[in-house]
Amino acid sequence: MSLHRGTQRPGARPMAVNPFYGEADPLGDMVDAPPKHRLPDGPLPPTTAYQLVHDELMLDGNARLNLATFVTTWMEPQAGVLMAECRDKNMIDKDEYPRTAELERRCVSMLAHLWNAPDPDTTVGCSTTGSSEACMLAGMALKRRWALRNADRYPSRTTRPNLVMGVNVQVCWDKFCNFWEVEARQVPMEGDRFHLDPAAAAELCDENTIGVVAILGSTFDGSYEPVAELCAVLDDLQERTGLDVPVHVDGASGAMIAPFLDPDLVWDFRLPRVSSVNTSGHKYGLVYPGVGWALWRSAAELPEDLVFRVNYLGGDMPTFALNFSRPGAQVAAQYYTFLRLGREGFRAVQQSTRNVARELAERMESLGDFRLLTRGDELPVFAVTTADDVSAFDVFDVSRRLRERGWLVPAYTFPANRQDLAVLRVVCRNGFSEDLAALFMEDLERLLPELRAQSGPLVTDRNAATGFHH
Repeated sequence: MSLHRGTQRPGARPMAVNPFYGEADPLGDMVDAPPKHRLPDGPLPPTTAYQLVHDELMLDGNARLNLATFVTTWMEPQAGVLMAECRDKNMIDKDEYPRTAELERRCVSMLAHLWNAPDPDTTVGCSTTGSSEACMLAGMALKRRWALRNADRYPSRTTRPNLVMGVNVQVCWDKFCNFWEVEARQVPMEGDRFHLDPAAAAELCDENTIGVVAILGSTFDGSYEPVAELCAVLDDLQERTGLDVPVHVDGASGAMIAPFLDPDLVWDFRLPRVSSVNTSGHKYGLVYPGVGWALWRSAAELPEDLVFRVNYLGGDMPTFALNFSRPGAQVAAQYYTFLRLGREGFRAVQQSTRNVARELAERMESLGDFRLLTRGDELPVFAVTTADDVSAFDVFDVSRRLRERGWLVPAYTFPANRQDLAVLRVVCRNGFSEDLAALFMEDLERLLPELRAQSGPLVTDRNAATGFHH
């Protein structure tokens, strides 16, 4: 969440508005817009307030053309109606809204089956506001389990827990380590390896390691991390040293792709070392933001002292979350989507999205100006950089020019040890159809002659040009 300063430019004067925004009479008293940085003195008619906000929001980008975000930007109208019917229900008030709570429980059970939990009936889980909160909860459980195992020496000034992960993790893991005072041990990128190396991760583990995070679908390039190989290396580490290090799979995107398109890929609870898994319902779970899910293999992986039992609004309510009040709309929409599509429906939707990603990647490669790092054959996401012989422009120029046509495609440099590599990343989602992909290619091909004619890259402030990559 961004931090905003509530300041106003010195000497700012009231701005005139369209006289038609008056309640009925264009010659009425609607002359100046209300102040923007303090409460107006009196109320406005609802139509006027709506129009003022609506007009300002027109300057936002078109979400459907945002190829930077993983977040769902299209749902069926029926889902929108269902969400509108549930937006006033407080998800935390399970006693007052028992059917909404039941839908949450069913979703957890469906995910437990989908992710091959050994006993879905004993798998514990909850909804969250997104995968970032889910990661925080998973990290808290890892730390608490480690602390209970090491109660004889922690807390102390000489003992500090650590978490091992690749440098490509989503920023929420850096936040977790900062907020909960855990040392972040990150495996850097090397050469053409853009995610976690299992052997390098195991070398960073010691008696203070609370767990290793594996990313099923790196946001940097869309590739899966080798979860099974990681677990095998950690099995060997335990056999040699006695260190028993659990694995959390951050499946923010891939946990809703791999079960349908890569069913033979072993990454989930089939691996005994996988303690917990999270995903974003609002990414490839096909629900508007914000909803996420966190599941643990069994109750043993979630320490009981982290679960609060609150006598709230007339009922005993066990809860494990960072947020409290939030709308039940997204949970209802998630259950609707599960019910609406089923396994085969999800497979068809995700396969269509992957097909668009792979075809678009191939078309960009065929232009000759770009070199693919990934091809959209894991997550429906691919990363591309300029070809070695291209010197007239770089990916930051391409991102800037595409933005002029309404396309939001992030350009950014990779982290250590590949800061030399700058890429464009294209995220394909449900709703980004072959027709839209064709329009994207038309705009790109229209821009390329001008880019090729440049004497060199024009974007000097890369921080200003770079879109977010999480």
